[in-house]
Amino acid sequence: MDFDLPEETLAVQRLCRDFAAKEIAPYAADWSERAYFPAEVFRKLGGLGLMGMLVDEAYGGANAGFVSYVAAMEALGAADQSVASAWNAHSTIASLPLATFGTEDQKQKWLAPLAAGQNIGAFGLTEPTAGSDAAGIRTQARRDGDSWVLNGTKMFISNAGTEMSLGVTVLAVTGDGEGGKKRYGTFFVPDGTPGYEKGQPLRKLGWHAMDTRELVFTDCRVPDDHLIGEEGNGLRQFLEVLDAGRISVAALALSLAQAALDLAIRHAGDRHQFGRPLSRFQAVGHKLADMATEIEAARGLVYRAAWLGDQGRPFGKEAAMAKLYASEVANRAASASVQIHGGYGYIRESAISRFYADAKILEIGEGTNEVQRNVIAKALTAGGR
Repeated sequence: MDFDLPEETLAVQRLCRDFAAKEIAPYAADWSERAYFPAEVFRKLGGLGLMGMLVDEAYGGANAGFVSYVAAMEALGAADQSVASAWNAHSTIASLPLATFGTEDQKQKWLAPLAAGQNIGAFGLTEPTAGSDAAGIRTQARRDGDSWVLNGTKMFISNAGTEMSLGVTVLAVTGDGEGGKKRYGTFFVPDGTPGYEKGQPLRKLGWHAMDTRELVFTDCRVPDDHLIGEEGNGLRQFLEVLDAGRISVAALALSLAQAALDLAIRHAGDRHQFGRPLSRFQAVGHKLADMATEIEAARGLVYRAAWLGDQGRPFGKEAAMAKLYASEVANRAASASVQIHGGYGYIRESAISRFYADAKILEIGEGTNEVQRNVIAKALTAGGR
């Protein structure tokens, strides 16, 4: 067994770490306070070939694989979770439906500019009454001649309202099949399409610098060639790419947990009480030890799920496990780090306060942790190891 990352993966991680240190970390607090989406950063990521890491080279991507992607996320997420989460949504659920199910024309037209970093991608699944219950969406797509007409509302959608947004890939109900079961389709709706409106940016607990909005479709007409993949299989297609999204969120959580630990170690060494540094107190030392141990366990789960994906082997259960455990470790690590920081951790000028606010969504996004437990239990009872 070789737990060392390949040299090409380490090179990507170093590139991302250097970029994050220069282009993200010094400005992250200001972006968060102003709820500013730094489009310029994503264009620079595109220039480095990092906006299409999971996309084939034929369409401007790097086809670097999941392990390299996780390594890159560790570096970017440790600098700022807002930037990393927007990059996550773009790289996985926004790009992979086109990469996996799109036609050649769709890939050239929409996937290529996303992979090059000219634009950023968005995916519209969640609705005011449906999230974890993806099959419960109500947005309708009705065929009308050689077009489809969309009506409905999407909620909590990332990257759709930025200055570099290309459009949004939308999951909608297309009708009823055998036994009254719903049929679903996935459609690409370009920016500027009549009937497609965006709400104001939502004021979130964390991820302040990531654009998140409500999207409304009112008699929104798109041509038939905007249907991605097969009509009727839209939900199945989304669930197929969701495992990659879960690995990505797990990696995002891993980066936050490591950042929380690093900040705690630094503060515990600098801060003195009763004539000695906090790190010399056993209560603090034990917190650091527990954080480090859990982070290493999470890292093993995340990279194993990524490795399985790169090997072309089933990884749905492992992706759910990685997302479940890493997100809960991130929340525990962020809380413990704030405790070690004391009052300094509770003021918004501190980096750990930003990570603490960002942590909770990791247990919710890409399927709540309750859903992850359902996925894992189902796999186990179906005969999975």
